[in-house]
Amino acid sequence: MVNFILKRLLYGLLVLFGVVTIIFLLFNVLPGDPARMMLGQRADMASVQAINHDLGRDKPMITQYFNFLNDLSPVSFHNTTDKNNYWYLDETKYSVHLTLLKLGNHNELILKKPYLRRSYQSKRPVSEILTSAFPATFLLATVAIAFAMIVGILIGILCAIYRNSFFDRLSLVFSVLGMSLPSFFAAILFAWIFAFLLADYTGLNMFGSMYTVDDFGRGEYLDLKNLILPAITLGIRPLAIVVELTRSSLLDVLSQDYIRTARAKGLSFYRIIVHHALKNAMNPVVTAITGWFASLLAGAVFIEYVFDWKGMGVVIVDALEKYDFPVIMGAVLFISIILIVINIFVDIIYGMLDPKVRVS
Repeated sequence: MVNFILKRLLYGLLVLFGVVTIIFLLFNVLPGDPARMMLGQRADMASVQAINHDLGRDKPMITQYFNFLNDLSPVSFHNTTDKNNYWYLDETKYSVHLTLLKLGNHNELILKKPYLRRSYQSKRPVSEILTSAFPATFLLATVAIAFAMIVGILIGILCAIYRNSFFDRLSLVFSVLGMSLPSFFAAILFAWIFAFLLADYTGLNMFGSMYTVDDFGRGEYLDLKNLILPAITLGIRPLAIVVELTRSSLLDVLSQDYIRTARAKGLSFYRIIVHHALKNAMNPVVTAITGWFASLLAGAVFIEYVFDWKGMGVVIVDALEKYDFPVIMGAVLFISIILIVINIFVDIIYGMLDPKVRVS
């Protein structure tokens, strides 16, 4: 089991290394000069060169790449006399580090926080921008997957119990629509119907974030009402998947011999469903929910932007509009790490539950 866990961790590190490399290459071949974006169209050449030198963009590509890895790595090399190559030393929060090994008079190996650079526009550390926006995205994804799981399992159970009924067929139609409906279109449609046409009945807002500014100047207050439409819209697709998986898996379990034996012994239908069939039918559903939770964290961009939910999605779209490459790179890397960590965790859980997975 230990070898299996170590192997999965190694695979995860290799995938992360590949993601970091692709992110660096992708954003360093895109058109546009960050210095001119920061200074505006009237920037003079001397100012542009000074900004590029401060950002390290006047160095060869391979040097920029290793400096990028050096910033991201918790264990880093740096020269105490050359701070221009080590941007994390310019930030108070990132200047705290632990020296692991002295390498000559001026070089040392240190332990520090991973550094995602600074925003071209606001000059704030990217990690600070992302960590302030991530809780809203995490809350949105959590509520969306909880909605999809609870409602989807209930509908899936009813579809399996009342197979080929009108309710079953209607649920299948809505499941297909839910899986095929684009997120941005669903967001616009839901906002228009429930927050515009039916606003007098629902009381919902078309736009709004987790905190709302009080009209009487008493500061901000928590407004979870704004979470309803984004969470439902984001949860539609996983809801459709959960309904289909629960229905098909439960039907498969109900056809097994041990279910027939339970019926022959006179157990009630409720007891057979809850205590015997359902728990054995939940494996594919749990697998889907775990995978979809990671996807929702990454796929909430359009939903957040349409509903103006101040999370990672709004940060990414705003950075794209302003060509703020460090924020975009940091966001993509942040989401990639979440996906990799969740996948590793799921693989380890599978390995603990099923010995065949560890062998393969």
